[in-house]
Amino acid sequence: MAEKLAPEKRHSFFHGNQKVFEWDQTLDEVNMYINLPKGVPTKLFYCKIQSKHVEVGIKGNPPYMNHDLSSPVKTDSSFWTIEDDILHITLQKRDKGQTWSSPIEGQGQLDPYAADLEQKRLMLQRFQEENPGFDFSQAQFSGNCPDPRTFMGGIRSD
Repeated sequence: MAEKLAPEKRHSFFHGNQKVFEWDQTLDEVNMYINLPKGVPTKLFYCKIQSKHVEVGIKGNPPYMNHDLSSPVKTDSSFWTIEDDILHITLQKRDKGQTWSSPIEGQGQLDPYAADLEQKRLMLQRFQEENPGFDFSQAQFSGNCPDPRTFMGGIRSD
């Protein structure tokens, strides 16, 4: 049932007409997807993930992406892979349940409506995680959605 509450589609960040990256999030992580240029061997790409910073590039060249993250991540649980010419960066949220409006600080922020939808989806995901066996995929909120991190005593830790 949790898969019913997974992101339906990725958010896209464009600079001009160029798609820079796509992204989605869960309670635990933010995923970024970057289409890599054709013809460059994958072994030349690199990604450096720090607590509040990410850098992506081709070895021997200036970085393609060199930005601060919107929120801190757990570096020991964050990682990157390349498959089918797509660089996939998985950023483990330091604050589980926090709703990110963009992975990159000041770049491609979600509009208020989309941010509200994300917060509602993460709240339902939290309910699903805490109450396995119940199906919250059709649940709806009337009015403002509470913060998934703090609602009713906060997120339970294992």
